[in-house]
Amino acid sequence: MVALIPTDAEDPAQLRDALERAFDGGPALGLGMVAGAPEGVADGIAAVIATSGSSGIPKRVALSGEALRASAEATAARIGSGRWLLALPAGYVAGLQVLVRSILAGTQPTRIEGRFSPESFAQATFEMMRPSSPSGIPDLYTSLVPAQVATLLDAAEDTAVRAALTAYRAILVGGQALPEPLRERAADLGVRLVRTYGSTETSGGCVYDGVPLDTVGVRVVDGELRLAGPMLAEGYLGDGSLTARTFVHDEHGIRWYRTGDLGLVEDGIVRVHGRADNVIVSGGINISLDRVERIVRRIAGLHEAVVVGVEDERWGEASVVVAVRGEVLRRSESEQLAHARDAVEDELGRHARPARLILVDEIDVLPSGKPDREAIRRAVVELH
Repeated sequence: MVALIPTDAEDPAQLRDALERAFDGGPALGLGMVAGAPEGVADGIAAVIATSGSSGIPKRVALSGEALRASAEATAARIGSGRWLLALPAGYVAGLQVLVRSILAGTQPTRIEGRFSPESFAQATFEMMRPSSPSGIPDLYTSLVPAQVATLLDAAEDTAVRAALTAYRAILVGGQALPEPLRERAADLGVRLVRTYGSTETSGGCVYDGVPLDTVGVRVVDGELRLAGPMLAEGYLGDGSLTARTFVHDEHGIRWYRTGDLGLVEDGIVRVHGRADNVIVSGGINISLDRVERIVRRIAGLHEAVVVGVEDERWGEASVVVAVRGEVLRRSESEQLAHARDAVEDELGRHARPARLILVDEIDVLPSGKPDREAIRRAVVELH
């Protein structure tokens, strides 16, 4: 057993040092932990991340030092290594992996000071570009969520922001689906985005631009994506039942993580269709809200929209599009909804068309930057 030390520290240098000690058998880091955390964990555990995701169900994911390192090594083999900008909370796996990759690269991460903004991003980036050794400026990397990318692209007319964006050899983007219009805008500006897929249970992203990292196995069972490899978590702290349901062994003894995501693998490319549990039944027909959302987000003004399900007197359940006021105001609300309904009908059929469009001042998000879907759904119900 090793001690588990809950921490809410934000200084990347301190966290990096603490993580190195955890790798060497020292106390494990408890990130995002609340009251009731155990005083110790099994040998080899380097970090325990408390996560509830957008479902609201609390989980404590136990990650070994070997798993975290395996993930970071696979990332370096795919995109290279260098100096990392910490733009996400270190209490989430994407932020934690910035520290792990920095350890493996022998570099110190830089943290954005204060609130994330185009100005703070540019300032932190330019600080990283100052040569710190005779070898010159190292390759720069960072991890962002799509909302951060959208904020930066919207400000890219500023020369400093654009220069900062294009300074990175790779910007990993995960946490949720990356809308294709954002990807296209970034490409037009010369910004090198890498779309990642993974979770805390896989020590972060393990599929890059649809291609699994070299040590990652992917299979589909009954429509569900499953992942295997040395980066898998040990399981859920204090919940053996959930661990047994989520991490399963096949007939060859290989351990697989059940992602809960629907998808397929075509010619070696992983395609994620959405959460198996993010489905409504409307008029007796199953509708994936993730697929509806992916289509809606291709529409100008709805790139950051969130689609949630609510009860409906006629159909049982219906989908509602929630979007931030802004570019959407260039059209009437009814025109924008009609555009979204037509786009969804073309791909999924009339039964999948969203019933309403609701405009808000801002989208509720979790500390990780992901949409807080349950809070958004509750707000929609209250407005209904």
